[in-house]
Amino acid sequence: MAISGLLEVKAGEPPAGLRAWAVALMLLLSMSLNFIDRLVLANVAPSLQTGLHLSNTQYSYIVFAFMLGMTLGQLPAGMIIDWIGGRVALPGLLTAWSFTNMAHALANGVASLSGLRFIMGLFECGNYSAAMKVIGGLFPARQRALALALMDSGSLLGSIVAPPLVVFILTRFGWRAAFLIPSVLGLVWIFPWLKVYQPGRSTRQGKEVEGQTSPTIRALLGCRQTWGVVLMRMLSGPITQFYWYWLPLYLVRGRGTSLAVMAALSSFSFLLGGAGNLTGGFLSGWMIRRGISINASRKTIFTAGALLAAASVLVPLIPNIHVAISLVALAIFGLNFTSCNLIAVIGDIFPEAALARVTGLTGMGEGVMNMALTLTTGIIVDRFSFAPVFAGAGLMPLLSIGALFLVVGRIRPISFEHLQAG
Repeated sequence: MAISGLLEVKAGEPPAGLRAWAVALMLLLSMSLNFIDRLVLANVAPSLQTGLHLSNTQYSYIVFAFMLGMTLGQLPAGMIIDWIGGRVALPGLLTAWSFTNMAHALANGVASLSGLRFIMGLFECGNYSAAMKVIGGLFPARQRALALALMDSGSLLGSIVAPPLVVFILTRFGWRAAFLIPSVLGLVWIFPWLKVYQPGRSTRQGKEVEGQTSPTIRALLGCRQTWGVVLMRMLSGPITQFYWYWLPLYLVRGRGTSLAVMAALSSFSFLLGGAGNLTGGFLSGWMIRRGISINASRKTIFTAGALLAAASVLVPLIPNIHVAISLVALAIFGLNFTSCNLIAVIGDIFPEAALARVTGLTGMGEGVMNMALTLTTGIIVDRFSFAPVFAGAGLMPLLSIGALFLVVGRIRPISFEHLQAG
């Protein structure tokens, strides 16, 4: 293969087999379950505000508690996953967050909801790190972005399924049942996962990984590329969180829609936006197969997606709700266009032995930004409007382009062999 860019694809890397793609499909399902459980709160928020007399600022405190748990749990979860592997760690995390989500049905105010959201965040944060580690060991570079896009599409599938599912349960049984019933679905996933994912049979890199040096956290933090991918995720990831948690409230409170219309419009925007994940993953792999370097392909796709995400700025300025929601869908499409390539960049740069920890570090960075933006979003909406928030949501991904080019720089594998192993 003729490579004109800065990074070459290993000519001898075999493509992933059917079992590897079956594992990726199971990861898609785990991510879907993760987000269905996570987004119950957002979709019952209007009823929850009425029933418990919560302001937007108080609601932001509850969301903040989840973000705090997500942030504090990222690095410990990554270390555990790197230690025991994704086969055992992921079902353990899923069981824990499912039971915590069920417990939300017993909540009766800001304090109890905030406490449960914090605990849930501690467990849910490991899903991405586990998936990143598993896929890093199963797929070669030219297929990695597509596999990660397939996995990450689970977040969009969950975002599409959650509004109608939760509203259906909410309108018939109340908001407490809306927390309880979806949580049961996750427990069914565990048994096929243990059957499908058997690292001894599935892992592509086996002997290669056994010989890798596992860098310490200190070594990772001393690496410029680590800070680069952390900044990239800090400046793009929170925008998706904004749509998940605030779009339902924006449609009901800001646009005056009913719950049924809110559910339909939210699902529509995430359905169209979700196509960005697979499209971005496919195009990145297609460019690599055409002889374009990994460095150039990842940067091209990421930049294009960040530019599309800027459509968010126009949403509050458009009076027609259907045009406005189409712009939301376009922005979500752009964010997902970037997302699969961002997590692929982590696999391109860092050894598999450190993937869960690096992903955890990026998650901590995103979590810090999420907490700051969640609190300020509630205050800004209560005191002003949604317009400044949508403007920020459009501009932040543009800054992440600078992090990619200026801090990460050239995308290529880095070696920690000269550093003390952890």
